[in-house]
Amino acid sequence: MSHVCAVCEILCHSLSGLDDDNTEPSALLCLHPFGSAARSPSASPLRPPSPIAVSVSVAGYIPSYLEKDEPCVVCGDKATGYHYRCITCEGCKGFFRRTIQKNLHPSYSCKYEGCCIIDKITRNQCQLCRFKKCITVGMAMDLVLDDSKRVAKRRLIEQNREKRKKEEMVRMLQTRPEPDSSEWELIRMLTEAHRNTNAQGASWKQKRKFMVHLGSEETAREDIGQGSMVPTSDGDKVDLEAFSEFTKIMTPAITRVVDFAKKLPMFSELPCEDQIILLKGCCMEIMSLRAAVRYDPESETLTLSGEMAVKREQLKNGGLGLAQFNLDDTEVALMQGVLLMSSDRSGLTSVEKIEQVQEAFLLAFEHYINYRKHNIPHFWPKLLMKVTDLRMIGACHASRFLHMKVECPNELFPPLFLEVFEDQEV
Repeated sequence: MSHVCAVCEILCHSLSGLDDDNTEPSALLCLHPFGSAARSPSASPLRPPSPIAVSVSVAGYIPSYLEKDEPCVVCGDKATGYHYRCITCEGCKGFFRRTIQKNLHPSYSCKYEGCCIIDKITRNQCQLCRFKKCITVGMAMDLVLDDSKRVAKRRLIEQNREKRKKEEMVRMLQTRPEPDSSEWELIRMLTEAHRNTNAQGASWKQKRKFMVHLGSEETAREDIGQGSMVPTSDGDKVDLEAFSEFTKIMTPAITRVVDFAKKLPMFSELPCEDQIILLKGCCMEIMSLRAAVRYDPESETLTLSGEMAVKREQLKNGGLGLAQFNLDDTEVALMQGVLLMSSDRSGLTSVEKIEQVQEAFLLAFEHYINYRKHNIPHFWPKLLMKVTDLRMIGACHASRFLHMKVECPNELFPPLFLEVFEDQEV
């Protein structure tokens, strides 16, 4: 008796390792589909004894239209849904699909005159009888797609997915809040402050406009919006001529940033010490933003208020990728307001008040973005990431300023330049 139990245990272990997707029967069972003893062709098929029954089920999503533990109509295992017009398990679905796609059924044969009983134990032992049962229960061969149809189906699914995404985006845009009356007033104030202090205004363009054409590496000196001074060939010292040109542009640019801030009542109401800290912190960030939005990727030009050439690759980096956002004056103004009123600057005393103002700017900014209805997916979070990039640029310039102070004579530093950039935290 113990010998029989040992044989049963070995057989159970072998059956439990069967893979439903294999088309070849287990070597242990190739002599006979129902045990080790041979059966004559005339013998009637028998089911295997219950002690060695093994359940091979596939865990996963079960459609709600199936009854609990509804069996596969081919092998009796737990069904997972309608597959090729019949309720089947994953194993029989895969077997039927592979058989049709690879045209395997003409090569199938049965050692027992095609009368094997197919269940979840024996389904891998006779491919012909399994396939015949698939056809008998009604699985449809014409529903199995060939390669070209499968590709077309995937393409259609992807197109439908994209269509649903666009429809969902339209619904979201239609339901997103737009600015209320108080926010429109805030937006108007910021926009006017920006337009009145931005060197790219119409009056300035008429007086002086310099188009920097990208190309010549020899004329490169400065990276507006990303880098700082371009070192000389020895890699250590600052190009003094380039630095002198740099300060000529920076001084009026700093003045315009200060003027922008002073036009905002919520900034002017802050203590003088806080105003200075905020301006020192945001000055390079706002100047970088103003330079970056002037970059035109189509003509590869940058409009500047001075005669300074830049490298092609440097300017592309300096652009921060803002051209793709197609920001209008109001959006640039709102971003400047967010950068200006940053409550995390070191040394501030009116932190809570500054934080409240920035939150009001951010909310008005988001609602204005909704009003503009940009076509770029996830426009608002992507734009906020650019604010983070600008903060990093400001920190980078503060670090490089320390290097310039060592390399350049003091007389090259304009007083306003020193006042803004000196004693900044790196």
